[in-house]
Amino acid sequence: MRNISAIDLIFEQSRKGRRGTEFPASDVPEQPLADLIPADQLAANAPKLPELSEPDVVRHFMNLAMLNMSVDTHFYPLGSCTMKHNPRRNETLIATPKLTGLHPYQPESTVQGQLQILFELQEMLAELSGLPGVSLQPAAGAHGELTALLVAVAYLKDRAKRENRPHERNIVLIPDGAHGTNPASAAVAGLKTVEVKSDSDGFVDLDDLRSKLNDRVAVFMITNPNTLGIFEKNIKAICDLVHEAGGLVYLDGANFNAIAGITRPGDFGIDMMHYNVHKTFSTPHGAGGPGSGPIAVSAALTEFLPVPRVIHREENGQKHYSLQYDAPKSIGRVRSFFGSVGVLNRVYCYLRTLGATGVKRMTENAVLNANYLLARVKNHIDVPCGDRCMHEFVASAAKLKAEKGISAMDVAKRLLDYGWHAPTVYFPLIVKEALMIEPTETESKETLDRFADTLVEIINTGAELLHDAPHSTPISRPDEVTAARKPVLKFVG
Repeated sequence: MRNISAIDLIFEQSRKGRRGTEFPASDVPEQPLADLIPADQLAANAPKLPELSEPDVVRHFMNLAMLNMSVDTHFYPLGSCTMKHNPRRNETLIATPKLTGLHPYQPESTVQGQLQILFELQEMLAELSGLPGVSLQPAAGAHGELTALLVAVAYLKDRAKRENRPHERNIVLIPDGAHGTNPASAAVAGLKTVEVKSDSDGFVDLDDLRSKLNDRVAVFMITNPNTLGIFEKNIKAICDLVHEAGGLVYLDGANFNAIAGITRPGDFGIDMMHYNVHKTFSTPHGAGGPGSGPIAVSAALTEFLPVPRVIHREENGQKHYSLQYDAPKSIGRVRSFFGSVGVLNRVYCYLRTLGATGVKRMTENAVLNANYLLARVKNHIDVPCGDRCMHEFVASAAKLKAEKGISAMDVAKRLLDYGWHAPTVYFPLIVKEALMIEPTETESKETLDRFADTLVEIINTGAELLHDAPHSTPISRPDEVTAARKPVLKFVG
């Protein structure tokens, strides 16, 4: 790690009159700004931009970049977020000008290849989920959750209308170990949330679920495998209970990389789901930038999906692809144009590269790596729910904290000193002092061994050293709560 104290802010490096380039004289006749821009849109003063040479700018941002951790430079055991290698093959394939040079307003006849890719991707995602209706529009996983919930509400309203009764279903049941996006998505969709408890083994408490099912329940949202990295053994019974009560079952597909190619959610009773394509299909993580969260739904819900969807027909022995807008019961658009096409093209390349056999191997290796790492560390740190896991597991530093004063945060911070990114900490909330660890299928045995050795060494370290960790980074323990709630986002010189 470089010492950030040697890297001044770019404004501090600024020197008046210094330039990185020199522009030619303008050949446009000069006009008063007021003739070009409305007076009320003009700033009182020019912006105070830093003035530097090109080498200064390049070095500044390179030095900042070297402070970062990334999936290309470090192992990311970030449970639930699934940070795995993005194959360079996919980047090369989608970089062809035949794809990157397309414009969304081109006539359909000139983008047949791109539409074919999107259509075939819809078909592949439908096959993987066992759910025939697919929309590629949602821009991220949480956006997929919201979109699916809006589809569910539209379907339930339509069903009530057909049955000549009022629509009163406005409750979403959510397990207590769910991702935080679940209740947030329900709230944005205008629905109320009710928590369902987990039992002592980390599964949905069926008795608690039964007690909360009634004619107001619209959807039960479940993550399977759940956030403890355990496959919900009662999933078929859960789906049957919800369906008997007139509700729908939504699968948070965040952990789909633990079951893809092995089992299909539609086959065990799921009505709708989303895919986090960066987690399962190795696209770059959205992180506020380009992301994608396609959804898949059962046949009964398909007509309520967003438009447009890609369809095809035969003409003179050839397939012609087009965008279907004629869907009277559709919830409408949820995203501009056709979704994040650049990301979706990467998903297509990934699935075409692997094929059905490769997808299954991907899943098997993800589960194998997680169980290997679990076996390496479970005798040194508690893993409350199970000796076996799916793609991830949740350890607990609660005993370490009680006996040695070492918290989950201490362990996570100290890992940075060894060049490892920290695992997810303090989630799920149902595990005290949680450390959520996911190796993904892209890591080697050697990497997992080194990480396990480091974790064991840290656990056996004195608490005092850990309390001040990390020691090799520019900043040790910032006030993270204040930084999140009162960020300083501008330079004050």
